[in-house]
Amino acid sequence: MHTIQHSYRGLGLLMRLNWDRALSTGLIFLALIAGAWMANF
Repeated sequence: MHTIQHSYRGLGLLMRLNWDRALSTGLIFLALIAGAWMANF
């Protein structure tokens, strides 16, 4: 039971780190699109 709880906690940490990485990548992508859109006007 202790091993299951420990692996679940590690999985939650991994999901949190991947969510943070995906969010930052998406924000950089949106900033690039916004900059290209503003350069056209």
